[in-house]
Amino acid sequence: MDLPTRTQLRAGDRVAFGVLFDAFAGAVHRYAMRWTGDRSAAEDVVSLTFLEAWRLHEKLLPEGGSVLPWLLGIATNVLRNTGRSARRHREALLRMPVPPPEPDFADELVDRVHDAARLAAAQRAVGRLRRAEREVVLLCVWSGLDYAGAAEALGVPVGTVRSRLSRAREKLRKLVAADPELIPSRQTATGGRAFAARSIEKG
Repeated sequence: MDLPTRTQLRAGDRVAFGVLFDAFAGAVHRYAMRWTGDRSAAEDVVSLTFLEAWRLHEKLLPEGGSVLPWLLGIATNVLRNTGRSARRHREALLRMPVPPPEPDFADELVDRVHDAARLAAAQRAVGRLRRAEREVVLLCVWSGLDYAGAAEALGVPVGTVRSRLSRAREKLRKLVAADPELIPSRQTATGGRAFAARSIEKG
């Protein structure tokens, strides 16, 4: 697939944006999924990200490499905004009466438990970081951007990305070592820590 050029995107070429969506919607969805842990919410983030990309197409810099950092930067802003909305929604729900219990459908989800547990464990650990540190982990470790790409996505210097990621890695090592609850329950404490450590080091 030939990716659209920045000139085409800046000109508002609809066909080019269709190709852009086909090429990068999956990457944006994975990024949003790792942030939210919710497939439906991640799909909403993808839609909002590409709508914002269309709205902001004239602001795309004319020179540069892949536009994925630009898209993930937009997605980060969308997630920040939806996060604030979600917090307001949760606070409103807490003020409502507790609903009656629902039937237990756990047996239908058995095949998904392991992956869900690993994702939830990773999210619990990353969720204890400062937002700025969490963002660089999601962009560099989980989304595969290099320092320059993450810097472009966040609108900060490359050195800032390096220092934030270094602090985040050190905090994650300490969190995983100190708190077994951050490790998926199907793994042993030793194996879970080894898995988590390898995941962090791979970043």
